[in-house]
Order: sequence, then C-alpha cells, then structure tokens
Amino acid sequence: MKNLKKFKIFSNKYVMYSLLFTAGVLIGWLFFHPSQKNEKNPDQVTETVKSTIWTCAMHPQIRMTKPGNCPICGMELIPLVQSNTSSIDPAALHMSKEAAQLANVLTSVVTKQKPVKEVRLYGKVQADERLLQSQVAHVPGRIEKLFVNFTGEQVTKGQILAQIYSPDLITAQQELLEAVKTKTLQPAIYEAAKEKLHQWKLTDNQIESIESSGLTQTTIDIVSNTSGIVISRLVNSGDYVSQGTALFGIADLSKVWILFDAYESDLQFLSKGEKILFTIQASPGNNYSGSIAFIDPVIDPITRVAKVRVETDNHSEKLKPEMFVTGIVSTTLNEYRDNVVIPKTAVLWTGKRSVVYVKQPDTDEPVFKLREIELGPMLGDSYVITDGLTEGEEIVTSGTFSVDAATQLEGKPSMMNPRVGKTSSLPGMEMPGDTTSSEQIIRASFGVSGNCELCKDRIEKAALSVNGVSKAVWDINKKNLDIIFDKGKTDVMTVQKAVAKAGHDTDMIKADDKVYAALPECCLYRK
Repeated sequence: MKNLKKFKIFSNKYVMYSLLFTAGVLIGWLFFHPSQKNEKNPDQVTETVKSTIWTCAMHPQIRMTKPGNCPICGMELIPLVQSNTSSIDPAALHMSKEAAQLANVLTSVVTKQKPVKEVRLYGKVQADERLLQSQVAHVPGRIEKLFVNFTGEQVTKGQILAQIYSPDLITAQQELLEAVKTKTLQPAIYEAAKEKLHQWKLTDNQIESIESSGLTQTTIDIVSNTSGIVISRLVNSGDYVSQGTALFGIADLSKVWILFDAYESDLQFLSKGEKILFTIQASPGNNYSGSIAFIDPVIDPITRVAKVRVETDNHSEKLKPEMFVTGIVSTTLNEYRDNVVIPKTAVLWTGKRSVVYVKQPDTDEPVFKLREIELGPMLGDSYVITDGLTEGEEIVTSGTFSVDAATQLEGKPSMMNPRVGKTSSLPGMEMPGDTTSSEQIIRASFGVSGNCELCKDRIEKAALSVNGVSKAVWDINKKNLDIIFDKGKTDVMTVQKAVAKAGHDTDMIKADDKVYAALPECCLYRK
C-alpha cells in the first residue's frame, strides 16, 4: 500500500513539473555561475595594459607605452619584464634560479689574498760586454797568414791568430842588434830599443831569440790575449793594417747577460736584486733563474722600453747570444696586503668606471645589484680592489655580461647606463620628467700586423697608452685588434697611430721603417 502511495505522488503532474523546474535551475547555476577565481575588474585589466612598458632589445633606453617598432633601429619592441617582488631594491636585478643557470651565472665570495704581481718580460741572450775583447795589430804591416778563418771558432789564450809582415818591425830589430854591440857603453840606447819591441807586444823570449841569433824576423805572430769564441773576423790574408787596427772580436761566453725589455708601466714593480725566473724558447722544459743586476735608467725613445739585465753562468754553453727568453718576476705588493682581490672576469670596464654585480643577501632567488669599484694593480688573472667591496660579499664572477644585458633590458643601473629610469628624449618615448644621455663608450676593431706573443704585448700596451682606451685585445690568429674607448676623448685613427708608432702596420697606417727594423727578429712580419 505504501509503494502505491509513492507512485501516486509522482503521478501528480503538478508535482512533476515542480521537480523538473527545480532541477533545471540547479543545473544552470552549476554550469553558468562565474568562478570567483576568474573574476576580474575591467578597470584592473585596463590598468594592467596601460602599465606595460615596451622597450627595444638593442636600445634598452627606449621606453614606450604601446607596442611598435624601435625609432632607432626599427626592431619590434618587446614588453619590459619587471620583477613583482616588492621587497627587493628597485635598482637590483631579480633572476630566477633557472635563468641564472641558463646564463651560466656563477658567484664567489670576496676574500683577502696575498697580492702577488706577476710581470712578464721578453728579451734575448747577449754576450757579457765586460768579457768582449778586440784583438788588434800592434805593428803596421801586411797580413801574411790567418790561422783563424771563420767566426764561431774557439780560441785559447796564447794561441797564434795571424802573422804580419812589417818593415817597421824589421827596422826596430836591426836597431836592437846595433844597440846590443854598444850596450855596455850606451845601456840607455839598448834599453830603449828593447822597450820599443815590448810596446809592439814582442815577448822577452822573442827579444832574447833575436839577440842570441843576431837575425831579424820578417814576420810577427799575433797572439790571442784571451780565451773565447771569435764573434767577428775583420781582415783577410793580404790586407794592409795600421797599428791598432782590429783584426778579430773575441767573446768569453762562460758568463752571459739576459737583457729583458721592460715597459715603463712595469718598472714600478721591478727592483735591483729581485729574483726572476726565465725560460729559453730553444730549450723547452728547462727553467732558469737569476737576479736583476741592472735596470736601465733611461727609456728608449723609439721602443719605449728600458733594459733589465740578469747575469748568469754559462759554462755548459747552452745559452747562446740572440736566443729569445721569456721571464717572470713575482713581486709581493705589501702596500695592498689588507685589500681584497677579485677575478678579472668579475669586472666590467666603461672607460671612466669599473663595476661589478653584487649578490644581495637574504634572498631566496638570485638578486644582483650594480656597484662601482676602484681598481688597484692587476695580478695576472685578478685585480686588487682599493674601494667598493668588503670581505665576505658575494659577486658575479662568470656570466657577468649576461647579468648586465638583463639589467639593461629592465632599465636598471648597468655598465653603460649608470642612472635609473632615464630614457631617450625622442618623440613618443618620453617617460614623465626623465631625460638623459648614455656614456660615449664605443667598441671598434681593425687589423694589426704581428707574429708572436711579444707582438701581442706591445700592440695592446700601445693601444692602452692612448687616453680614453679602456680595453684592447689583439687576436694573434685573426691579426685583429678589438678596443673599447670613450669617443669623447679619442678615436680609432688616434689608436691606429699609436699602434703604428710602436712598429706595427694597421689597416690605415704603415709603421715607420726605422721603428719596424728595430723590432726583435721574431716580430718582423713584413715579407
């Protein structure tokens, strides 16, 4: 009976219509009711669109309130990515961990290190000037015979080098023989005749032989007065020579000099008595050492270098004059022992300024901020910092240019744009109340001729000597010099003139022939 009643209730058409209407309303509400998560105020959407800033990837100083093309290069503008982290310094760059990894951004903690300056020098082996001897003719006459016929021959002290026929010597011997007859009556004349032969370098044995035999010698032997190597032969058989004419040049190579070229910028780190390690290109794998014995007090006006001399023993005769030598002097800079040292890769140069990116502490993701620093001496692959950083801070040491590029795109302080919020004043790009100009830093490159690492060092130092040039790198393979300079202080032509003045041809200027001829043999690039 109860089941029959239930069916009677649902069989009532009014009840059925009511149930269907209620179900339809419920289904419609479920499908068409707007979610609270997707609700947006139209005013807020309009505000978001209006607040989007459009910039140029190549000219980050461009700021526009709507999309379009860059008025400078014509590239399509991109939206400026801005950080949503309100607690971060607005001048700092916020990067995600993934972005930092893709850009290969690495950091290191700033520490104090022992400041050791390495100065690399290039030079040659030379004969010790104090051990050079000129073998001369002590009497005038004709060269009858040469016993040393080529340079490079080893001679010993007392060895006969040549024979000279001298009529004057024959006359002097005859005077001696006549004086011998009357030496008891006129001893002064006898002694004068002997002294004359002594002055012509005849030995006592030779004079006694003349007296005892009563015969004059038609030739005289030229005897070596030192041991060494014949480095020059200045006469041939049959030549007539005067008294004092040089016949041979002889060098004792048991001791040699190593003469290095030191640029004026390196002289402040060199001192007499300082130890220097050097290697010979002709003898790879062998290391030598010595002490600086002399520093030339005068700079060569053409090559702009001073000679630094090292004296070393050469009994093994492995060191031969004119061999190329590379030396390194390691100097501890005690005046900078309390300063921090950072890698060169962390520093960006802008001509007047040197900057690094410092990682901000107490942040979950990488946040970097630009900071100006003062550079001290360069220590190989690092710099001494005199101001701007403290021990314990963390700086970017790899991927620095990537960080700087991202900073420029966000319109924050960067290497080329030190000021925040400054924009170009071109029509249509103005931000309210902001106008400025960026620094006049230019990058340029041009061809420079050269051969070796010595050329690279000379070319780069010549370019850096120009006021306004902040960086110079010469590619030894491409023969190309890349420079960064302030166009308000100099130009490319001035830099090329400085490089040509150092002896290297450029794309526009040929070096002076005299300067070129004075370069070391390994640097002579002209065919």
